Amino acid sequence: MGILILYMGIVWGLHRLRGLSGVTEAAHRFTGVLVTLLAMILSAGFTLYCMAIRRGERAEYAVLFKGFAFAGKLILLFIAELFFLLAWGSLLIVPGIIAAYRYSFAMYNLCENPDIGVMEAIEMSKRQTMGYKSQLFTLDLSYLGWRSLASIWIPIRIWITVRLLTQGSPYMYLLHLHRFEALAGPAWLWMILLDVWSLLVGLFYIPNMQCVRLAYFETAKRTSGIGRGEDPAPRPEDRADGTAAPLT
Repeated sequence: MGILILYMGIVWGLHRLRGLSGVTEAAHRFTGVLVTLLAMILSAGFTLYCMAIRRGERAEYAVLFKGFAFAGKLILLFIAELFFLLAWGSLLIVPGIIAAYRYSFAMYNLCENPDIGVMEAIEMSKRQTMGYKSQLFTLDLSYLGWRSLASIWIPIRIWITVRLLTQGSPYMYLLHLHRFEALAGPAWLWMILLDVWSLLVGLFYIPNMQCVRLAYFETAKRTSGIGRGEDPAPRPEDRADGTAAPLT
């Protein structure tokens, strides 16, 4: 929970700084991409911390920033996964969802062994998740209630924004914003309170969810024989005497 507070607090601060990035649309988009990439690199550090905790190893909070040591590969992995997901998602929704679970262990492989290549991490994930996609989907469904509770403020924020922006002129926008603040208090304070609510709810399920997913990852490594520290799984075509069957 402590490392999660640090992780989510930094990400929250980055998003707040994005709002102060400047008045131009180009500056806003640039900082948006930058914040997304920084949050992704920090998420790798959070994963490394959870990996250490699961293995009973001592982990310092500084592990959260360890992802910057291989940030280039993390960014390339993010781009590659996004490309593949968009390609599969352009066909139908279901293939896109299946692809998302097919690549779900790629970052774990890269965090565990930063020396491997991006495509190697993806290929390893594809083989590790064979037979586990439906279980991973069911696992995510089991946390749906927690995620909905943490995100309950999103439809409220959208409703408020839409109501304020569809009143016509900018003058009417400001007028309704002042009326809202007069009744409920400063809008910025509500945004902070809603973000704090998401953090508090996240403390109860995010660490558990991450560690459970890592448990699936460890199981998938053992059963597939693919991953750091695992011996290759025996193939059906291998001979009984332990020697590999000849390639044809």
